[in-house]
Amino acid sequence: MTQLRDRRTDTTLIVEERTWEQFQWLKKGFEGMPGIRLGYYRGIIEIIMPGEEHEFFKTIIGFLIELFLIEKGIDLIPAGSMTQEKKGRVSLQADESYWIIEKKPIPDLSIEIVFTSGNLSKLERYQALGVPEVWFWEDGVLSLYHLRKDGYYRIEISELPGLRDLNIQLFSQCVLLAQTSRIEAVRQFRQGIVSY
Repeated sequence: MTQLRDRRTDTTLIVEERTWEQFQWLKKGFEGMPGIRLGYYRGIIEIIMPGEEHEFFKTIIGFLIELFLIEKGIDLIPAGSMTQEKKGRVSLQADESYWIIEKKPIPDLSIEIVFTSGNLSKLERYQALGVPEVWFWEDGVLSLYHLRKDGYYRIEISELPGLRDLNIQLFSQCVLLAQTSRIEAVRQFRQGIVSY
């Protein structure tokens, strides 16, 4: 068992060489405990306890995505950090996830805030689930990946219906601005939506 601590207060616990059944027992033990996220892939169990900064960015990013889609008149269904899994193979909880326009077996978009976990190695897990698009926020930079037949490819703008018109540069600037003024961030974002 390896424990990692991040200076930004996220805590991640990695447990290796475990079976799917052991993971299921662990999940039962954590039922009803808010704020803990569990993942499983290739015999590795990940227990994540997000810190305050992590939750701040996840919430702001989610809010701005929802605001953008609502302002554009595009329906969305938030899935939050619900468990996405293929039995016996992979289980994970994104920081935020969404169905766009209509509900499908797997959300269209998953978002990962990277402090101690969620780096690009997680793309393998999302590929196993078939999530069409995954966004990573790390050190003030938003990176977008779209799933094609042979894996994820880095993209500059979203390829999802409704999000193709999202100005990623403006979006990222407003996420960063929200650290000092949420009101100003939303005001600038709304102005950008209208003029873009």
